[in-house]
Amino acid sequence: MKGTQLGEFEELVLLTIGILDGEAYGINVADTIYEKTERKVTVSTIHTAMYRLEKKGFVESYYGGASAKRGGRKKRLYRITQYGVRVLAKAREQREQLWHLLPKFKFNYE
Repeated sequence: MKGTQLGEFEELVLLTIGILDGEAYGINVADTIYEKTERKVTVSTIHTAMYRLEKKGFVESYYGGASAKRGGRKKRLYRITQYGVRVLAKAREQREQLWHLLPKFKFNYE
């Protein structure tokens, strides 16, 4: 089905949203990705990926409470859906199958 595949960056964002367990928003997703991978990404790039992931049904968004720090505005938070969990599991399984097919004599990776 078209639109259900994960690109490499979408997978990274989806994994990070899962790690943040319902507390994911643009800045902390970007910070976590940098902390874990040393890959710098802009918040707008993260937002674009999160909107795509939501459109595909892999994540859902909701509004957290308003805070004085945000000028009374609510924060849009993301959490992974069960469908998103299944898609991640399938992506992991496919990658692991491919890794196991690599000839060990060519790539000393173990």
